[in-house]
Amino acid sequence: MPAVGGFDKGNGKEYPGNLTPYVLVTCIVAAMGGLIFGYDIGISGGVTSMPSFLKKFFPSVYRKQQANESTNQYCQYDSETLTMFTSSLYLAALLSSLVASRVTRQFGRKLSMFFGGILFLAGALLNGFAQAIWMLIVGRLLLGFGIGFANQSVPLYLSEMAPYRFRGALNIGFQLSITVGILIANVLNYFFNKIHGGWGWRLSLGGAMVPALIITVGSMILPDTPNSIIERGRHEEAREKLRKVRGVDDVEEEFNDLVAASEASRQVEYPWKNLLQKKYRPHLTMAILIPFFQQFTGINVIMFYAPVLFNTIGFGSDASLMSAVITGIVNVVATMVSIYGVDKWGRRFLFLEGGVQMLICQAVVAACIGAKFGIDGNPGELPKWYAIVVVLFICIYVAGFAWSWGPLGWLVPSEIFPLEIRSAAQSVNVSVNMLFTFLVAQVFLNMLCHLKFGLFLFFAFFVLVMSFFVYFFLPETKGIPIEEMGRVWKTHWFWSRYVGEDDFVPGGNVEMHKGSNATKNV
Repeated sequence: MPAVGGFDKGNGKEYPGNLTPYVLVTCIVAAMGGLIFGYDIGISGGVTSMPSFLKKFFPSVYRKQQANESTNQYCQYDSETLTMFTSSLYLAALLSSLVASRVTRQFGRKLSMFFGGILFLAGALLNGFAQAIWMLIVGRLLLGFGIGFANQSVPLYLSEMAPYRFRGALNIGFQLSITVGILIANVLNYFFNKIHGGWGWRLSLGGAMVPALIITVGSMILPDTPNSIIERGRHEEAREKLRKVRGVDDVEEEFNDLVAASEASRQVEYPWKNLLQKKYRPHLTMAILIPFFQQFTGINVIMFYAPVLFNTIGFGSDASLMSAVITGIVNVVATMVSIYGVDKWGRRFLFLEGGVQMLICQAVVAACIGAKFGIDGNPGELPKWYAIVVVLFICIYVAGFAWSWGPLGWLVPSEIFPLEIRSAAQSVNVSVNMLFTFLVAQVFLNMLCHLKFGLFLFFAFFVLVMSFFVYFFLPETKGIPIEEMGRVWKTHWFWSRYVGEDDFVPGGNVEMHKGSNATKNV
């Protein structure tokens, strides 16, 4: 029996190919699709802490904040309407990801990215010019539709374009763009909040047009992936594209495997129903549990509401926005660490190390906030040294997420799905992610009001559970060609009972069985 979470790498295929400048530039442009997701995550929390924005759209929250009516600091921002403003986007993203699955499969990854950019652009315009709460909500829904399309297509595009030896680093470019988007949003919030006249929030919300235009224009100039071209029956074009992408002429083995996978995929009439087959049990499990656990790390509590959270625990308005900028910088730098290490140290190592780091930090932050505010949450300013300690441990927590569950939560699902279920499974992945992002965003302020500092312990419990899950059930996928991924399940101590020796073989799946000489030629 192999080691827990391990597999036998012997006899693995090694397709020839280089990291060409063409592929590098292509993946950088595609990864910028993450900017729209990151910008929105960062901008919403900052805007909802701006007094001028609250006064116009959420006057009850504004009055409570200004008059200090609440004796409980934890409940200062508790408003269902306010949380609906933030969380409605993720409900829309959930719904659009289901439609995006069919678009991505039938018309290619590029068109799905294009739709995402256009919808996000429309939502940004509506939010920037909003005069009533309904305009904010409709704008947020359009933003969500855009994010659903982008999150469906961009990780798949990156995994399919990248040479397998560099797939982890290039795919994490998507998460890096998310973190850059968050940082840019936090910086803009800090400066726009200082604009006299109280209209800076319009610039913050309308600024989402810039990342929307980047992904819209980028999708028009990007090439299609060889996998996508083959799926649409244009084999010779795909062969030439694969040669250009890999930077070598000898691409026949990889090309033949892709064609065999496409032929198997074409025979699958109902990919959603196909997901329920026994041999896809590990894939479906990962498509559901990885995004579920990613959201229950509690990271979006920090990123959505960082300014609100810091303000709630005693920081002033400017100080809370600056603290969000600091965590944003940490997020970007730590994601770069993941880009360096994911193909060197492996996915499992980063998952587990990040889990331990987040667990410790959540416990410390809970203790610090609990010691200051206790159960009653009596208002008060934090001493400077105390505030520094809280921000420090939140930053260490953010770093742990940024080089583990942040990027890997998108990378691992996008690289483990066979071609015939890839779009459907990625749609499940995005839908689950958006569903629990919506739920966490919607109930967070209410949970903070009732659980108080125990909210951090609530998320710490899930970090502990998911670390055990990774240790026992997630195999290492470092250095495995995406067309060869089936073997990690066949040799896993648990998943091998669902995946047989005859599963994922030529003519039956994208994955090629190690002992087979039946590589399909075209």
